[in-house]
Amino acid sequence: MPRRTMIEAIREAMAVAMERDDDVVVFGEDVGYFGGVFRCTQGLQARFGKSRCFDAPISELGIVGAAVGMAAYGLKPCVEIQFADYMYPAYDQIVSEAARLRYRSGGQFTAPMVVRMPTGGGIFGGQTHSQSPEALFTHVAGLKTVVPSNPYDAKGLLIAAIEDPDPVIFLEPKRLYNGPFDGHHDRPVTPWARHDLGEVPDGHYTVPLGKAAIRREGSAVTVLAYGTIVHVAEAAAAETGIDAEIVDLRTLLPLDMETIETSVRKTGRCVIAHEATLTSGFGAELVALVQETCFYHLEAPIVRVAGWDTPYPHAQEWAYFPGPERVGRALRAALEG
Repeated sequence: MPRRTMIEAIREAMAVAMERDDDVVVFGEDVGYFGGVFRCTQGLQARFGKSRCFDAPISELGIVGAAVGMAAYGLKPCVEIQFADYMYPAYDQIVSEAARLRYRSGGQFTAPMVVRMPTGGGIFGGQTHSQSPEALFTHVAGLKTVVPSNPYDAKGLLIAAIEDPDPVIFLEPKRLYNGPFDGHHDRPVTPWARHDLGEVPDGHYTVPLGKAAIRREGSAVTVLAYGTIVHVAEAAAAETGIDAEIVDLRTLLPLDMETIETSVRKTGRCVIAHEATLTSGFGAELVALVQETCFYHLEAPIVRVAGWDTPYPHAQEWAYFPGPERVGRALRAALEG
């Protein structure tokens, strides 16, 4: 089976969708001739033509607004916001138009569109290229929110997102584009070519939205994570020797509560880890849900580990990033609680 980076898997997903459905179009800043800032769309314009993969002006509001109109008309746009940090001018279009279109029209119109955004830190991008805004989307009724952690899932989830009849926010952890990252920034990068989840089948397949995956089975504590922090949690479990069960959520909305409940009821303890800031992060919603559904099975308080409540720093990136040491401390706290 071929092995691909996450960049290649995402590109392949769009190519497969465009090949199968002429209504699928791809556009955004520099995504056409240039192939995108991370090269996720490289070659798509040459293959499918300038009417199906094209450059847009530097206007996030315009990109998403045009996509909403195209989706209402019957096309299936898959648009790229160059960095998730740049999506704020488009937020009104995402929330007030894309997310509400099916409801406000009584089902007469829908917005089958995908908004792709590189997210998260770990690349020395500072406060304007490192944010993790997933909680701003999970708060909005009418949106689905996806965060893959590996190339296999990235391709299958993106195809599923493009084929979905409603708007999907597809957040791509940029630190994972070329290889898994366990939080040890001072060690050589491991390429996806040497990782099992770098195996990506050719052609069409989907990973269903709303279905989590168990990345590591364990009995001592459940870790709920997504994106880059899945790999950090695996490293923390290995380095502490704690028998943690690691749940990769993959899709934040819809959320796979069945898998979460089964794991927490088995272990009796729960750690929730994400890169975004702590206050009002998606982890807070997870805490509430686990507390509501698993209260009588919990042996200790739920523990959260996340980014600090500050802008993402440039000079002190690794003090901000919740690496394996901080996740390891959270695992120990859950066991001692």
